[in-house]
Amino acid sequence: MTYPVHLDVKPEVKGFFDPATNTISYVVRDPASKACAIVDSVMDIDYAAGRISYDHADAIIAHVKAHDLTVEWLIETHVHADHLSAAPYLQQRLGGKLGIGRSITVVQETFGKIFNEGTEFQRDGSQFDRLFDDGDTYSVGQMECLAIHTPGHTPACMTHVMGDAAFVGDTLFMPDGGSARADFPGGDAATLYDSIQKVLALPDATRLFMCHDYGPNGRDIRWETTVGEEKAHNIHVGGGRTKEEFVKYRTERDATLDMPKLIIPSLQVNMKAGALPEPESDGKRYLKVPIDTL
Repeated sequence: MTYPVHLDVKPEVKGFFDPATNTISYVVRDPASKACAIVDSVMDIDYAAGRISYDHADAIIAHVKAHDLTVEWLIETHVHADHLSAAPYLQQRLGGKLGIGRSITVVQETFGKIFNEGTEFQRDGSQFDRLFDDGDTYSVGQMECLAIHTPGHTPACMTHVMGDAAFVGDTLFMPDGGSARADFPGGDAATLYDSIQKVLALPDATRLFMCHDYGPNGRDIRWETTVGEEKAHNIHVGGGRTKEEFVKYRTERDATLDMPKLIIPSLQVNMKAGALPEPESDGKRYLKVPIDTL
C-alpha cells in the first residue's frame, strides 16, 4: 500500500521532553490555522510514593493557551508500557478527541486477563473516541493526517503522518538508537521489521519524530530525524539489513532487557485511555501488582 504524504504542508512541532521516562510528547499545529493535536502525553507518577502529578501535562497546557491553540485531537501512538498517559487530564481542560489504533482491543483482552479486570472492564476500545485502522485519515484544522498501522512493538502501534511530519511512537528510535523491543505480549520482531519498512517507504524528506530518546553514548537528547537518515544510518535496520538479521539481533537483544520500571501502572492505566482505577470503599485508588509464585 502506498501512503500519501503532503511534504508541502509543514506543521509546527513543539516537543516536550520528560526526563523521568525519556518520553517526548508533541503539540502539532496546523500551519494554516490555530488547530493542533497533542501526541503521546505524559502523566507524572512517583511510583514508590503512589503520588500522581501533572507538571508535564501542565507545560503542554501552558503552551497551548499561550499560543491560543485549539486542540482537536489527543493521539496515542500505542499503549505505552513506560509512562502513564495524561490524555483524560488534557481532554478535560483543552478538549479534543482521543484516538488510538483499533488493535487496542487485542491489548485490552491480553492485559485485562493479566490484571484480572473482570467483566466491568470493556475490551472493545470504547474508552477512546476514535479507533484508527490502517490508512485512515482525519483532519487537524485544514491539515489532512494519516494513520498507518505499524505493529511489532505492540499490536496497536500506529504511525501518524501530519503533513511532512510522522510520529512513529516506539516503532523506531533515532538512527544511533535503532528500534524498540518486540518481546511484550503481542509483540513480534518480524512484524516490527515489516512495520519499519512501511515507515522507511515514506519520502526521504519526511520528518520523523520519536516517542523516546535515551542519548546513546552520552550525546544530547534528540527526537527529530528523517526517513532518509534512518534508511542510511539506523543501526538496526539501516543500510539494507535483512529481515533475518534484524529478527536474530532483536530477539537476542530483547532477552537481555529488564522490564520497564513503570510497566505495571502504565499498562493498567493506558489500556483504559489514561483513566485511573475507580476509588475503593476508603476513597483511595489502587493499582494491582500480579505476583508470580514458585
